[in-house]
Amino acid sequence: MFALENRVAVITGGGSGIGRAIARRYASERAQVVIADLDREKSEEVVQSLQREFGVGCHFLATDVREKDQVEAMVADTIDRFGRLDILVNNAWGGGTFRKGENKSDSEMEHGLAMNLWPGFWSMKAAFPHMKARQWGRIINMCSINGVNAYTGTLEYNVSKEALRALSRSLAREWAAHQICVNVICPSAITDSLAGLLEKSPDLAKAAPMPPMGRIGDPDSDIAGVALFLAGEDARYLTGNTLFVDGGTHINGGGWSVALPD
Repeated sequence: MFALENRVAVITGGGSGIGRAIARRYASERAQVVIADLDREKSEEVVQSLQREFGVGCHFLATDVREKDQVEAMVADTIDRFGRLDILVNNAWGGGTFRKGENKSDSEMEHGLAMNLWPGFWSMKAAFPHMKARQWGRIINMCSINGVNAYTGTLEYNVSKEALRALSRSLAREWAAHQICVNVICPSAITDSLAGLLEKSPDLAKAAPMPPMGRIGDPDSDIAGVALFLAGEDARYLTGNTLFVDGGTHINGGGWSVALPD
């Protein structure tokens, strides 16, 4: 008996990092998976590996989540191809800048909202009628401890992730009667994008707090299992929650504090 057999999941940003780890875990539990991403090469490698290793139906959709029509098409294509949509994971992120908040531009702030808030809103709205019709749905939005603990230098990321978290809680309340569970994961894990940021910013690497558990999380072994739990039957009475999968980083608050250039 597999936890997600006959379920269909869409994962944005599923071609790498945490999204890829979640896709692999879902496929291992027999879910059919749609990888919505802009990186065709990486995403098609993921799709091929899932099909080869787990024998499940997988599909890549080239999707720019900043574009409403592409997000809506992502949901419509999934329904057309698989006949249903059970699980939606909003995970995509397109990178940002690292500098003082007073030096952030409108376009930088708009970028954060375009990558986090709006894709979450559009995809959830598009998925809602299909989940409502089945009286079953799981929506998992990937947010960040950066916003909760107000890390310095990443204002557009912090603000937009917290906006997505507020959206999640609000729609969890409104959609609970339809047995649609909406939850948030705030992870702490080493990914390609984080590793690149730390490599470019030696001061940040020194200032980044080590989680109380003494290690940075791994997307596959530490994060994906929680996303699996939230997607399954055992989470049917859990909605509107934020799960801090961060080795305890959130407990005492505070994040990195780096001397940023003017």
